[in-house]
Amino acid sequence: MKKIVWTLLLSLAVAIPATQAQVTATTSATAAHDLEHIYNPAANAKADIAAAVKKAAAEKKHVLLQIGGNWCIWCKRLYKFVADDADLKAAADKNYVVYHLNYSKENKNLPILKELGYPQRFGFPVLVILDAQGNRLHTQNSGLLESADSYDKKKLMEFFKQWSPAALLPANYINE
Repeated sequence: MKKIVWTLLLSLAVAIPATQAQVTATTSATAAHDLEHIYNPAANAKADIAAAVKKAAAEKKHVLLQIGGNWCIWCKRLYKFVADDADLKAAADKNYVVYHLNYSKENKNLPILKELGYPQRFGFPVLVILDAQGNRLHTQNSGLLESADSYDKKKLMEFFKQWSPAALLPANYINE
């Protein structure tokens, strides 16, 4: 009987720290993606986009606007899907300055959306590509990048490549 009790105690001593480590790792991974604060309703979006365009020009990139809100489950899924995939994250970081433009009850940013051709008509999230001068190049219905209840890596990668500066600009611009 003593052997059984000691075996059980030893098993628990090993299992509890392992479970705690797993919970800590899961919590840390979730904390790395603050999915409740992707979009800032209080942001000065016009100034932020101007800064993103300036940065894109300096880095010879485009601007990727992800328009949506913290209330939007598909906006959170897209953010997490790209952030969790090393290839997609690298493609986005290499080619784009990414800005999350808020659309919510608190601030719909309607004047900016008007300038962008009312992209919200496609639903949320909607993606808008700007060149390094702030000109709209493309508006993407993100529903076309989905697969079942998530996003499709191949479709997203193709989208990132298709609208990258390398795909659209002359070679001498990229090599300068």
